[in-house]
Amino acid sequence: MTRRVGNAAAANVERPIAIAVVDERTSTMIDEVREGLARRQKELPPKFFYDERGSELFEKITRLPEYYLTRAERALLEENACPIIETLRPRTLVELGAGSAAKTRILLDAMRDAGCAEDYVPVDVSEDFLADTAWRLRNEYPGLRVTPAIADIGSSLGIPEGLPRPVLFAFLGSTIGNFDAPSARALLARIRAVMRPFDRLLLGADLRKPKRVIEAAYNDKRGITAAFNRNMLRVLNRELGADFDIGSFAHRAYYSSERHRIEMHLVSAREQIVHIPRVGDVHFAAGETIRSEISCKYDRPSVRRLLRAASLKLEHWISDDDQFALAIALPRP
Repeated sequence: MTRRVGNAAAANVERPIAIAVVDERTSTMIDEVREGLARRQKELPPKFFYDERGSELFEKITRLPEYYLTRAERALLEENACPIIETLRPRTLVELGAGSAAKTRILLDAMRDAGCAEDYVPVDVSEDFLADTAWRLRNEYPGLRVTPAIADIGSSLGIPEGLPRPVLFAFLGSTIGNFDAPSARALLARIRAVMRPFDRLLLGADLRKPKRVIEAAYNDKRGITAAFNRNMLRVLNRELGADFDIGSFAHRAYYSSERHRIEMHLVSAREQIVHIPRVGDVHFAAGETIRSEISCKYDRPSVRRLLRAASLKLEHWISDDDQFALAIALPRP
């Protein structure tokens, strides 16, 4: 995510920790686009959804009646945050893929009530949205040190040194589902590498359920998810000077019961050639797609296996049975 804030807001926010200079970031983006669009199944990382507009669209998605994930997770957090915090007593909350930190306040409130809220580190790829979130939280929680970290969690975490321990690492929204199994294991292993014995990971996981329910969540009637999907092309046009005709790509999302995952695609309505500077000309046949996101769905055994592969152990499983689950994991020696 790449966002900007006005001078008034910026004056009240510590500068986010820069993970890479702009040239390096752009070079990496070009490499990822070149590699992804050269595949037989064209594919782009979902992080390219997220400029300021994309982040705002996603916030709207979370409030849609069809999008059950946010409501289900929020209900679990509201019911269980206090006992979780009372048990773990974390002094620092690190949130991966923080966004607007809407659900984070539930955990921060519980930490404040327990007298252990010292540090909050929101980690996200969108600088402007992250800075605005930090400014708001600093005003809402006087005395809480907020240190935003700009990072693409798919490759690095950007977590500062010297955080008060124990740390609760929160990875909510079933964002882990946006990674295929090898990438998810690698990401969890990066988290495990910075954990100490009394730290914990709080992982949100969307559960497997009927296809019609899942597909409705990614094909809302108002078309907000479709606009969010196409925003990826707007980002590439602006950041890289590409010439995608956004209106000639349609949104498609479907659930694979065999692979237990949603796939989101951008479908070319016609044969066309898109020029991307430093990447070249990319040919699209009519009906050819760019896979823009996957969203894997889980059950308890699959989450346990995923954690075990990253040297983490499932300690607690909190679920509403059919919608969503919160998994608490501790580092294995």
